[in-house]
Amino acid sequence: MSPLKKLFKQTFIYGLATVLPRVISFFLLPLYTSVFENASGYGQYTNIYAWIAIFNVFLAYGMETAFFRFYHKHSEKQKVISTALVSLLTSSLLFLILAMTIKEWLGEFTNINAEYIRFTTYILVLDALAIVPFALLRAKEKPIKYGLLKLINVSIKLGFNVFFLLVLPKMAQHSNGGIATFIFKENWEIQYIFISNIIASGVTLLLLLPIYFKVRLDFDFTLWKQMMKYAGPILIAGIAFTINEVLDKILLTELLPVSIAESEVGKYGACYKLALFMTLFGTAFRMGVEPFFFSYATQENPQKTYAQITNYFIILGSTILLTVVVFIDLLAKLLIRNSIYWEALEVVPIILLGSFCLGIYHNLSVWYKITDKTKFGAYISSIGALITLFINFIFIPKIGYMASALATFFAYSGMMVLSYALSRKHYPIPYNMRKIVFYMGLSILLSSLSFYVFNRNLIAGGGLLLLFLVLIYKLEGKNLRSIFQTPSKKT
Repeated sequence: MSPLKKLFKQTFIYGLATVLPRVISFFLLPLYTSVFENASGYGQYTNIYAWIAIFNVFLAYGMETAFFRFYHKHSEKQKVISTALVSLLTSSLLFLILAMTIKEWLGEFTNINAEYIRFTTYILVLDALAIVPFALLRAKEKPIKYGLLKLINVSIKLGFNVFFLLVLPKMAQHSNGGIATFIFKENWEIQYIFISNIIASGVTLLLLLPIYFKVRLDFDFTLWKQMMKYAGPILIAGIAFTINEVLDKILLTELLPVSIAESEVGKYGACYKLALFMTLFGTAFRMGVEPFFFSYATQENPQKTYAQITNYFIILGSTILLTVVVFIDLLAKLLIRNSIYWEALEVVPIILLGSFCLGIYHNLSVWYKITDKTKFGAYISSIGALITLFINFIFIPKIGYMASALATFFAYSGMMVLSYALSRKHYPIPYNMRKIVFYMGLSILLSSLSFYVFNRNLIAGGGLLLLFLVLIYKLEGKNLRSIFQTPSKKT
């Protein structure tokens, strides 16, 4: 099997593993926007999960990427696995003890109810303990098992959300002192969301526990120091990336007038979800390509293959960008049932384009990961974070959540351009820039026409999308068929 065909096969499976759970979780968006009838409730939920994303980065501290790097280059793979497992197990338990001790202070620092801190701590620890087992499945190229576990996780989460938020209130209403009345509590929507998440994460970790028991938990301090040296810049990059990704929701809460802050965050957070299609694609592609980058680095002329991979990412990403923009009103009506949230739809094309730039950046980042120059990843992401902070702080008071959308775009596009410029010096890759600029530019142009000029008219947008797809088929059909077609057997 050709390297590209193998990559796309694994990316397709990782795509299913990523997309199918998210498709199921998409049902949570209409559920939440129905349960939280005013946008402020959903805004509070969005703010809390933004903080969870930030703490997730600290609890992972770059160990996942370090694990991939050392698993592929170290002769004693079992030692790499055990050292990473012990490291995350120890740090997670220490965090659990610390967080429970200072939960009141954490509540004041994050502006989150101390009761919620307890729930979020359990979620964070359970997810941290699953990092290495999931990474090991990817390193061993077991995307089907990986996807199945992810699907189980989100199915459990969805099931308990539906039970707690829809079924239980009705059961309690028609129950006379039964168990449903005992379980149900008024205005406990956010707590029930947390409980559903904890159950899902707990079951997932139980299913991953055999990996812990199969490995002798032997901690190699020298190896751990080497891994941490590699992971340190990844942690900084992760913090900066998370600032780019979620800090806007927190800053909106802090910088907008109190009377409208949570409502505006709720509208922005709900419409932000519509850009998730690009994020899903980027995540699926990255999960397939990251192990591939490391395993293929020793092959002859890997740069040529890396360039081809990026070309196809651009083509697929450009198609997704235009498709989502064309069908944005249909997606909003399907996924955001409460029209009060639709006011923020104007941010979706900007967030989509920003997420597209982020996906390109992840493809370009191969140069500093392969050459062990991860410090450049920290530098680039930190610059992106500074852009995010600057634009949000200056413009949120003036233009609200539109500032956050623009910050997302400028931060990720800046990171993309900077990574490309540095790669030309440190690890030149022969990217076809004419093709990249053509497809990306045409997709942006047609998306702008559909959204702004034709005012989201479905017929006009559909025509533009069809034109784009025909053009791709004419220009790239032969190349795509050569990758995916099975060679005929000679008789």
